[in-house]
Amino acid sequence: MFFHFSILLIITKKKSEKFDQKIYDQLFYKIENNLRELGFGDVSVNKKMKEFNKILYDILLKIEIYTKPKNNFKINHKLASKYFIQLKDNKSEEFAIFESYFSSFYDFCFDQPLNYMLREAIKFRF
Repeated sequence: MFFHFSILLIITKKKSEKFDQKIYDQLFYKIENNLRELGFGDVSVNKKMKEFNKILYDILLKIEIYTKPKNNFKINHKLASKYFIQLKDNKSEEFAIFESYFSSFYDFCFDQPLNYMLREAIKFRF
């Protein structure tokens, strides 16, 4: 979920548009509600939310390897392997599929007008 959200934020920045703070707030509000439904208490929820926020920003800052031309998207293998153990080998078929999926997702979302991007991203199929 955070990989997808980070890509949407990156695209918004590249298009020099402002990302609506309400969307960010709503994402974390829903995560918080799900934690509470799972039975976590206030202290645990606050601790988890802080961890999730750090994870999101870690992904956001490191997800993309900058390439030429700049509009190409290449995912950072080191970051992917940090959060997905099965992606340790950057020459594996699993990583190739993972990288292909997120490159396609990036291209799909980049082609969308910003006001439709989130709504249409939900319809994205690999």
